[in-house]
Amino acid sequence: MQELTNLHRFTLADTFREHRRNRPLQTATVDGDLRLTWPELDDRINQLCSALADRGVTRGDVILWLGQNSHRILECLGAAAKLGAVCCVANWRSSADELAFVIGNSDPSVVIWQEAEVGDAVGSARRSAGDAAGSALWLRHDAGADDPDSYESFLASGTTLDPADAEGAYEVDESDPVLMLYTAAFTGTPNGALLTHSGVLTQALLMANLQRIDAEYRYLNCGPLFHVATFMTTLATLVMGGTNLFTPRVDAETLCRIIDAEECTGAFMMGPTIDQVLEVNAAGDDGSRPFDLSSLRTFAGKAEWNEIVTVDDSPWGRHPAGFGQTELLGMLTLNAFGAGAEGGAGRPAPLARVRLLDPDGEEVETGETGEICAAGPQVMAGYHNNPEETAARQRWGWHHTGDLGRREADGSLSFVGPKGRLIKSAAENIYPAEVEAALNAHEAVREAAVIGVPDPKWDQAVCAIVVLHDGHAASTDITEDELIGFVKDRIASYKKPKSVVFRTEPLPRHGWPIDYDALDAEYGGGNYPGEG
Repeated sequence: MQELTNLHRFTLADTFREHRRNRPLQTATVDGDLRLTWPELDDRINQLCSALADRGVTRGDVILWLGQNSHRILECLGAAAKLGAVCCVANWRSSADELAFVIGNSDPSVVIWQEAEVGDAVGSARRSAGDAAGSALWLRHDAGADDPDSYESFLASGTTLDPADAEGAYEVDESDPVLMLYTAAFTGTPNGALLTHSGVLTQALLMANLQRIDAEYRYLNCGPLFHVATFMTTLATLVMGGTNLFTPRVDAETLCRIIDAEECTGAFMMGPTIDQVLEVNAAGDDGSRPFDLSSLRTFAGKAEWNEIVTVDDSPWGRHPAGFGQTELLGMLTLNAFGAGAEGGAGRPAPLARVRLLDPDGEEVETGETGEICAAGPQVMAGYHNNPEETAARQRWGWHHTGDLGRREADGSLSFVGPKGRLIKSAAENIYPAEVEAALNAHEAVREAAVIGVPDPKWDQAVCAIVVLHDGHAASTDITEDELIGFVKDRIASYKKPKSVVFRTEPLPRHGWPIDYDALDAEYGGGNYPGEG
């Protein structure tokens, strides 16, 4: 077979090159007083590539970002894309111990950090991380260009030659990882999900279509870029040649000022931020408001909110969300493709393949609960420096999300909850999350957890531990039989609790996740499949 010597491909690196050629006068990014056109941004990326290459940074090396939102994140991502390296944006809100873990796990070649608000935690983490920190090049991005250890000083040492034009250039492959985001620590420690060029481009084009993002789109990066929910739209704006604007963190007045001045089309804002924006932009006695936010396209909300923005009528705006996770660089299923469907998580995204599997890897029947498993270009390449967890999550050729879903009669998906432990009662598999969801639907239940307790007949029986809302008392107005019957009306009868324990104290937790080991110890749980 003839060797392919002139194979054409398109990677994230090529995105920057194409925008340079096709949009020479358009603004690529705005960060405070800094404005860069696509050629100017690409020049800075090439400079960074040159400086990093001189330092020995090459394919697979990690560039770790420990700081708040900045246009320099795009530069690091672009440089990683062109060098075959990996850009990791870590949670700057983490504790020193958590940052030390990330430094040790990612084993970065370069760490770009900031002093403001983050410096104390970063400094402590650097001392704790040992060799992983000591072998890396540390650059402070919020220091001036005259500081020899600053990002800008390092950048200035490079040339604007594109690495693709350099002698002996490495040809980046679309299957190469380019972005790493750490997951929530549901297993005790976070995992660095390695996201590929093809995954980034696939999800970017998907979100661009759903949100109607084009070269005129102006996205304000005010949500944290270590979070995939923010990054999805950042990447879509980047790939489509729009303008990414940056602010270090959420501040309602700053957001209003930027949206007004820059006529931003989109911004990542949660409910509390929206309330703050409404307060900052409240109408005066004459009915006028301090800021014009009408350029902003957002989901419909309060009447006052809808009056000052443009309600988004895109497919994403009318039917947002679905099911997704960091390992999939965002969305796997979408309500935009499932409008009017029975399932609340919609239908699979284009090119995505979705199965619901039981613990033996067999497809569950329609209406039954199974683990949501995925395949396709969106799926991560694996976890950085964690082959064991990668193998566990990608067995049988499918990415196992660790979350449970149910396929409805019309083929759509309903999200049930985290998989957690499996309870085996006789021959039946019972997932606590499904039972917990049914219990939590009761108006009197504040929170509930389900464990498996030994049973002489069935091996295990379902036991529910329930905390009631204030004003509700166990055994008087809420009984064990009532809750068991309530669950039985919502899910298969064999999944209902055999017993209910009413608890007055909040459920024990490890941070956010429920501490099921503590509940097992207190209430006699155990004998789970695969244990001991």
